[in-house]
Amino acid sequence: MNDLLPGQVEAWQRVEAALREVSCRYGYREIRTPVVERTELFRRSIGELTDIVEKEMYTF
Repeated sequence: MNDLLPGQVEAWQRVEAALREVSCRYGYREIRTPVVERTELFRRSIGELTDIVEKEMYTF
């Protein structure tokens, strides 16, 4: 994932607005999913001793 700079953000906002408008016309509604999840969710689903949980995740 890359950071978006001001000029890029404006372009993405135009694309998002166009997609949002088309989606609304077809009856779709926006949802928001969490940006951050609890570590326990991943421990339960992929196991506590996996490399992902032990080495590749931030826990705070």
